[in-house]
Amino acid sequence: MRPEFVWRVASRDLLSTLRDRRALVGSVLIPLLLIPLFTLGLPLLLGRFVGGQAQERQRVGVVGTLPAPLRQALTRDERGPDGAVTRAGVRLVPVTEPRAAVASGEVDAALRVASPLPARAGDGTGRLEVYARLGNLRAQTGAYAKVQDVVEGYNRGLAVDRLAALGLGAGTLTPVTLAPIDASPEGERRGGQLAFLIPLLMLNFILTGATATALDATAGEKERGTLESLLVSPVRRSEVVAGKLLATTVTALTTACFSVLGFLLTGVVAGVALSRGGTSDEIARSLGGQLTLSPGSALALLATVLSAALLISAVLIALSIYARGYKEAQTYVTPLSLAIVFPAVLLQFSDFLTPGSGLYALPLFGSMLAILDTVRGNLSPGHLLAAVGANLLGALVLGLIAWRSFGREEVIFRT
Repeated sequence: MRPEFVWRVASRDLLSTLRDRRALVGSVLIPLLLIPLFTLGLPLLLGRFVGGQAQERQRVGVVGTLPAPLRQALTRDERGPDGAVTRAGVRLVPVTEPRAAVASGEVDAALRVASPLPARAGDGTGRLEVYARLGNLRAQTGAYAKVQDVVEGYNRGLAVDRLAALGLGAGTLTPVTLAPIDASPEGERRGGQLAFLIPLLMLNFILTGATATALDATAGEKERGTLESLLVSPVRRSEVVAGKLLATTVTALTTACFSVLGFLLTGVVAGVALSRGGTSDEIARSLGGQLTLSPGSALALLATVLSAALLISAVLIALSIYARGYKEAQTYVTPLSLAIVFPAVLLQFSDFLTPGSGLYALPLFGSMLAILDTVRGNLSPGHLLAAVGANLLGALVLGLIAWRSFGREEVIFRT
């Protein structure tokens, strides 16, 4: 193949893509906007929501008689060193039907004293029923969580008082204390529990950026009737395929670069937004992933993304050239997003897997694992080579299939 002819074909298709403003928006602006929104905005929103539930004073219905210390503990506000309320107490209101009161929204939760509650440890056990919408996140993090914490504290207080009467201290209840220390790498800690979103969004944006160029350079040219004039020019079929593959890969890599920029921007914004501390910020920090890269990790990510972009571009070219027109090509390409979403969703369970080199050798899925490992800072060279090699091999096979299709008249003139 002659490189100058390959570049002429590629520049021709890239120029056509640059004329499409929608393609530019999808390749540049959307990754910069949506990536921070998903990886930082969602955790911050959830953190503010959970933290807001702690400061909100929920209504809790009561059926029966609660011991005075327990009622006081339920309604008491907890304050921090600066005097600010860190957890507001609940408002107790009498109800007759606890289940109906919760279902109607009259109260956020309801307590029913099924049997008398002891006022001292050792005087028997009582049963306190808690009615709440247990499948509702607001109830779990609000009224129900507060009642659960207060009752546990109340039980411990009764036990400590009884031990004090026997001459024993509170340490008797906890002869062994746990001191959890996070031993995970820095990248994994900063990645958070939603780090699996990074390979999902990155590959999806690569697919989105490559689709516009691939479809326009194949099925679009069929509809416009310009593909025949290109093929009768003194350009070899292999150069045509290589040029269109190059143009599609460049567009995909452009989107990938802006995706990485979006993740890095998220890390900078997160450092500012989460610098104040507090319960809600701690929740957001544990959930949301921020991309921090060392030079070696950046090169590994670049190699993985490059190979994935080349494979996705080869798939798009091989499928789109067979379509009669642009709309038919879109129906062929649409299921590809599911081929990225479904495996990427499995990444949230990656901690339960022991991925060997075999999984990294699966095209695209190996790239997702490699990107996730890069974000967490534990990618091994062998796994990187397996993921990149699988993508390059798949791109080669699909490129040969596309080259063969460009040489078949029944495919080229299938309109």
